Amino acid sequence: MLDNYKMLDNGVIKQITKTSTITYDYNYVNNSYNQYGELGMRMGHLRLGYLLGSIGFVPNSILDIGYGNGDFLKVCSTIIKECYGSDVSGYPLPDNIKYVPDPYSEKYEVVSLFDVIEHFDDIYDLKKLKTNYIYLSTPNCHYVDDNWFENWKHRRPDEHLWHFNESALKNFMLEIGYECIDISNIEDVIRKNDNKMSNILTGIFKKI
Repeated sequence: MLDNYKMLDNGVIKQITKTSTITYDYNYVNNSYNQYGELGMRMGHLRLGYLLGSIGFVPNSILDIGYGNGDFLKVCSTIIKECYGSDVSGYPLPDNIKYVPDPYSEKYEVVSLFDVIEHFDDIYDLKKLKTNYIYLSTPNCHYVDDNWFENWKHRRPDEHLWHFNESALKNFMLEIGYECIDISNIEDVIRKNDNKMSNILTGIFKKI
């Protein structure tokens, strides 16, 4: 294992010490998401379709943590009655979507986190969520060997602090009280990879 990383018993890889911080502000969101244009809305439709197909109904409420520029919530708001967003950037949301400063204060039927949990200082904070379903995506860390991991595009020291493969993600979610409904690489349809390995893990988990 590379210096400053360790693998937990559940298979999750953790960066041990974080030596710098990244400012997740308006400029970060603008530079990271708005460049994709129509692809962002296509991803929003893909994600919503996967959610509805997996749980089998339209939820009454959804909270998207780390909503970026809000594309997913814009799509959700066409069919889900109550849509909420929480993001440290404070990026503006449409009037029909309510901003939530504290994602742990209220209960929501679904909480989504796309490309978010790898940024958490402590992923076990997810235990504080009040929800029936957690829906998330995160880079798929295959960890072939140290050389692969060192050069992996998603490693991003001091930004991505946690890394998961499929079994590690399922193990972690089970630890915090959620069983896996479905897990896939569906986002690879849009987020293509340069090699034959899957790029992104997407999972839907139900509160036990």
